[in-house]
Amino acid sequence: MSTKDEILSRIRENTGRRYEMPDLTLDAITYEDRVSTFADNLKAAGGEAVVLQPGEDVNAVIRRAFPKVRRVASNLAGITCATFNPDDLDDPRELNGTDLSVVRASFGVAENGAVWLPLNVRFKAVYFISEALVILLDRRELVNNMNEAYRRTAATEYSYGTFMAGPSKTADIEQALVFGAHGPMRVMVILE
Repeated sequence: MSTKDEILSRIRENTGRRYEMPDLTLDAITYEDRVSTFADNLKAAGGEAVVLQPGEDVNAVIRRAFPKVRRVASNLAGITCATFNPDDLDDPRELNGTDLSVVRASFGVAENGAVWLPLNVRFKAVYFISEALVILLDRRELVNNMNEAYRRTAATEYSYGTFMAGPSKTADIEQALVFGAHGPMRVMVILE
């Protein structure tokens, strides 16, 4: 028996009366216009949302927003502005120097502007190593709040997933906000 198991066993032995977990009934916040709420909250988190208009080409939107990028990673069909497929690489370190990655989120959360990124690429480094990240999201896949979001993740199978709300950022004790400290400096969500 490991130390952890031994400790847990002793805790169980010395636990008094046990109570069943109650059913949680929450009147969580909902939004009349999830798209604009999502866009506003993503902006507050340092990201940007673009609502794709009917007939508008997603590749043209990406090229306009990121005119100077040279190395663009994407494994998504239809992303013609990509210069390479990151799934073809043998080592995630080969992603170093990537200017932009284009990925797809399963759903977004209006409450905080976050998106759920399950592992849809060979290396999860794709989500964090590039200077900028474009996330494609079906606007019909917006949920209201994190309560709905967690229920949705519980109903799916995934080996890895993360919520991302805007670019990487950190602030030190002097309150100097720095973008791109642990991931992309710029995050754009394109709502299709």
